[in-house]
Amino acid sequence: MSGRFSLGLVAATAAALSLMTPSFAAAIQLQGPESALLEWVDAHRPDAEALLEELVNINSYTLNSEGVRAVAHMLAPHFEALGFDLRWIDGTPFDRAGHLFAEMRGTGPKTLAIGHLDTVFPPAGPFQRFERIDERTVTGPGVSDMKGGLVILLHALKALDAEGQLADMNLTVALIGDEERGGSPRELARGDLIAAAEWADYALGFEDGDGDPKTAAVARRGGTGWTLTTTGTRGHSSLIFGDELGYGAIYESARILDAFRRELAGEQYLTFNPGLILGGSEVEHDGVESRGSASGVSNVVAETVTTTGDLRVISSEQGESAMARMKAIVAQSLPGTSATIEFRGTPVGMPPEEGNFRLHAIYDQVSRDVGTGPVTIIDPSKLGGADITSAAPFVDGALAGIGMSGTNAHSFEEIADLEGMIGQTKRAAVLLYRLSRGAFDQP
Repeated sequence: MSGRFSLGLVAATAAALSLMTPSFAAAIQLQGPESALLEWVDAHRPDAEALLEELVNINSYTLNSEGVRAVAHMLAPHFEALGFDLRWIDGTPFDRAGHLFAEMRGTGPKTLAIGHLDTVFPPAGPFQRFERIDERTVTGPGVSDMKGGLVILLHALKALDAEGQLADMNLTVALIGDEERGGSPRELARGDLIAAAEWADYALGFEDGDGDPKTAAVARRGGTGWTLTTTGTRGHSSLIFGDELGYGAIYESARILDAFRRELAGEQYLTFNPGLILGGSEVEHDGVESRGSASGVSNVVAETVTTTGDLRVISSEQGESAMARMKAIVAQSLPGTSATIEFRGTPVGMPPEEGNFRLHAIYDQVSRDVGTGPVTIIDPSKLGGADITSAAPFVDGALAGIGMSGTNAHSFEEIADLEGMIGQTKRAAVLLYRLSRGAFDQP
């Protein structure tokens, strides 16, 4: 299932799969060591909160490679102590810090757990420190997106280890260093993650979803960036629209952007946003820092315009269709102008496949059993991109949005809920335990 789909279809499929899995619906009590897992999480809440504060206080802006590596260095000993084999993937070939992979090779089903090390807050900004607002609410750069998710995953693994359930599991933990601003070329930046997905049976995304701890995602949009460059003939503005100068670069850019809006806007789950535009007689654009300068005067026809933006889709098919239509619009240049558009690769979404609903049914039952109530499905249009979209096409099932809940991500008002973090850690530990014992394949 891919491309266009409705929330009604999502709900109907979820209901059908709940009927297909009576063993989960009938389970109303914890199994085996699961009660002990919950007790361990409660007992180690102070440790989880302390680690969260330490992680948040490290600036790991994507382009701050030293900070991204510092987060990886802080986490590495925790994974080593659990018996994972660690692999640091140097990001120099794709112009980023790199990724941390932790691998445990036991028996049984193979699980890929995905998170990211980086945030969106540069070191020079005012928002740098972890703070407690009240007993259960905290704020800080990346506290929910996604330092909290890292703590949830790590402490779930620690609980499993304490109860003797981890050592024989088949796990790969992929902690990506450039989720917020992906490196280039994409084939290198995501190659190891895709290879891990090809190995795995299913993937779990520990980034936050829509901020509600009672939700998870069976579908999530993927994205890519684009750069539109338009050129015209510089000259006196009194000659604009004539045969000699034509329309100029700014009118050409305006034509293209408005045509994008008129011809593509409104398609379900497809969005495209121009985030930066520079135009005039002269333009300087820094693509790495996403900034630049432009100069020009009102009586001179503009010679060049650079516009950068993003494209978000629910599937690769939708992405390929949107890019083809955007290219066709760009090719219809006004007189005296030319234009090109470049994409940073084809966006790959996470459409709502059957295996995703099966994982959701398991997670929903886990949540009920641990006492945190039912988990509903998130409308994909409410979600941004995440690295799980790169993995989803290669696994039998994928579930996203199970990290620490919070609000105002990517802003100076980002907050998160400590109480929710503990409940989500319990769910993660029991989910991983049940998956390791074949829950995904049970009739």
